[in-house]
Amino acid sequence: MILSEISIKRPVLATVMSLAILLFGIISFTLLPVREYPDIDPPIISVTTLYRGASASVVETEITDVLEEQFATLEAVKTITSSSREGGSIITIEFELNRDVNEAANDVRDRVSRIRGTLPQEIDDPIISKVDANAQPIVWLALSSETRNGLELSDILKEKIQRLPGVGAVIIGGERRYAMRIWLDPLKMAAFKLTTRDIETAVRSENAEIPGGRIEGDQREFSVRTRGDLSTPEEFGSIIVSHKGDDVVRLRDVADVKVGAEDERTVARYNGIPAVGLGIVKQSKSSTVDVANQISAALPDLIKLLPEGIKLNVAYDSSVFIKDSISEVQETLIIALGLVMLIVLAFLKSFRATIIPTVAIPVSIIGALTVVYFLGFTINILTLLGLVLAIGLVVDDAIVVLENVYRHMEMGKSRWQAALDGSKEIGFAVIATTLTLVAVFVPLAFLTGTVGRLFNEFGVAVLISGFVALTLTPMLSSKILKPLHGTSQSWASRSFDRFFELLNSFYNRVLRGALRHRIIVVTGGIIAIVLAAFLIKMIPDELVPTEDRGIALGIVVAPEGATIDYTDKYVRQIEQKLLALPECAGVFSATGLSFSGPGSVTNSFIFLKLKPRSERDKSQQ
Repeated sequence: MILSEISIKRPVLATVMSLAILLFGIISFTLLPVREYPDIDPPIISVTTLYRGASASVVETEITDVLEEQFATLEAVKTITSSSREGGSIITIEFELNRDVNEAANDVRDRVSRIRGTLPQEIDDPIISKVDANAQPIVWLALSSETRNGLELSDILKEKIQRLPGVGAVIIGGERRYAMRIWLDPLKMAAFKLTTRDIETAVRSENAEIPGGRIEGDQREFSVRTRGDLSTPEEFGSIIVSHKGDDVVRLRDVADVKVGAEDERTVARYNGIPAVGLGIVKQSKSSTVDVANQISAALPDLIKLLPEGIKLNVAYDSSVFIKDSISEVQETLIIALGLVMLIVLAFLKSFRATIIPTVAIPVSIIGALTVVYFLGFTINILTLLGLVLAIGLVVDDAIVVLENVYRHMEMGKSRWQAALDGSKEIGFAVIATTLTLVAVFVPLAFLTGTVGRLFNEFGVAVLISGFVALTLTPMLSSKILKPLHGTSQSWASRSFDRFFELLNSFYNRVLRGALRHRIIVVTGGIIAIVLAAFLIKMIPDELVPTEDRGIALGIVVAPEGATIDYTDKYVRQIEQKLLALPECAGVFSATGLSFSGPGSVTNSFIFLKLKPRSERDKSQQ
C-alpha cells in the first residue's frame, strides 16, 4: 500500500499529518456552536393581523377564516393553526422540512396581497414573519422589587445585557412604558356636548411638532422651532377641546390626565413579587452554552448596578440541561476510551502494542470534529453519541493493521520490514472495511423528516480512522512494536490464556450440541423472531425519552371576556401552591403575555424552576 509505505519510510511526514489532523480538530472544536440537538427547526411562517376593538368572533369570521382559506392551498403545508382573540388574529403555518422558508414566506405574502382588498379596511396590514427557534430567549432573568413599579424596572440593565458577547436582543416581558393617560368623564362630556372624536382631534392637533422654517439675515440665518409637543399633565390639561364665544372648554374640564403606563394589560411576578422578565436572545450563529456562560459571569457585576430594593434572579436557563447532557456524554466518551484501552491491553498483553490503537482513537475522534465543522453541524448530544459509537469502529482498523504486522514479526522479520509487509498485505482490506462502515451510515443522509435531520450527523469519524490506520499505525508499529515470543509470561497472562482456553472449549461443546439438534435451534430462532415482532408493537413510541430537566411550564386560560384582574386572581393562587412545594426554586408568572410578545388578558403562563435533582427526592414527573 503506497500510503502505508510512505508513512513507514517517512515517519516524520506521518507524524506531521496526524498532528495536522489533531490541530484542525482542536481549532474546529473551539469554533463549533453547542446546542442540545441538531438543527431540526421546521419552516414556520406566522401571520399576525391586528383589528383593534373587534371581538374574537368578528376577527374569526372577517380575518382568520378568509386567510386560512387562502393558505390551505399552499405547497407543502403540514399544519395550519390559528388563534382569534379580541383585537387580532395569529395564524401559524408549518411547512414540510424540505420546503425553503424564504420561498414559503414569499408565497404567504403573495396570498395575503391577493385578498387584502377583501379584508376590513380598519385593520393594520398583516405582518408576515418567519418563526426562528434561534430567536427565542435562551435565558430569562427576573427583575423584581417590592418597592418599585414596572415603569421603574423596565429600562434597567437592558443596554448592559445587550452589549454582552453573543447577545442578539433582549425581550422585556411585562414591560411598562411611560405614557400620558387621559381618563374621560362621560357625564362632563355630555354636559359640554362633546364626543370622544372631538377630544381625540383636539389632542392630535395641539400635540404636534410643526416645522417653523428659518429666519435669514445678511450674515446669519436661524432655524425656527415651534415647540408643539406636550410633556406634562398640566400642558395636556390646558388643551382647548371646545371654544364657543367666551366659553372655553379645556381637556382638564372633561378628563383626568395623569402620567402612567402605556399598557396596563400585563402583569409579571417572580416568587409573588412584581417583576419584569428580561429574555436574552442569542445571535444566530452563537453557542447557547457560551452566551449563557457570559450572562452567568456578568450577573455579579449587573447586580451591583441595581438600585436598592431591586433583585435580579435567573428564572429560566435553557443551557443548564444542555451543559449537563453534554457533560454526561463527554464522561461516557472518556469511559468508553478507557474501556477500549483496557480490552486492547488484555488481549494484546503488551503496553507497547496498546499505545498504537490508543493514539489512533483520539486522532480519529478529534479529527472528525473538522468534518463536523465544515459540514455545518454543531456539538450536540447526537454528535457526541456518534463519536462514542465511533470509538469501537475506529479502533478496528488500527487493530487489524497492528495484528497483521505482529504476525509478520513472529515470522522472524524486523519491525520495519514487518510493518512494511503487513500494512501492504492488509491495506485493501482496511479500505474495504472502512467503506463498508461508511456504507452503513450513507442511508442516514437520505432520511427525510425530523429523524433524518437528527441522525445524519452520525458516522463522521469512520473515514478518518481508515486514513490513520494506513499512516500512523504502520509507522508506530515500525518504531515501538515488540514481539512477545521468547519472553516469560506473567501469572496474569497465563491465567488470562487459561480462561480463554476454557471459554473456547465451552463454545466448542455448545456448537457441537447445536449442530446435533438443528431442528430445535431453528425452531427456537423462529420463536424468538415472532416474539420480538409481537413485543415491539407493545413498546410505546416517542421521539426522545422523558427527562428530568428541572423545569415545568403551566398555561392558564380564563373564560373569554375575563379581565386581567380576574385571571391574575387565580394565577396568584397557583403561585402560592407552587411556592409551598419543597422542591420549588422559583416561580415566574406572566399574565397578558405570550412567548412571542403581547397576548390576551385571559391567558397566563407560569415557569416553575425546580431545585437540582440531587437536592430533591421527587422527580420532575
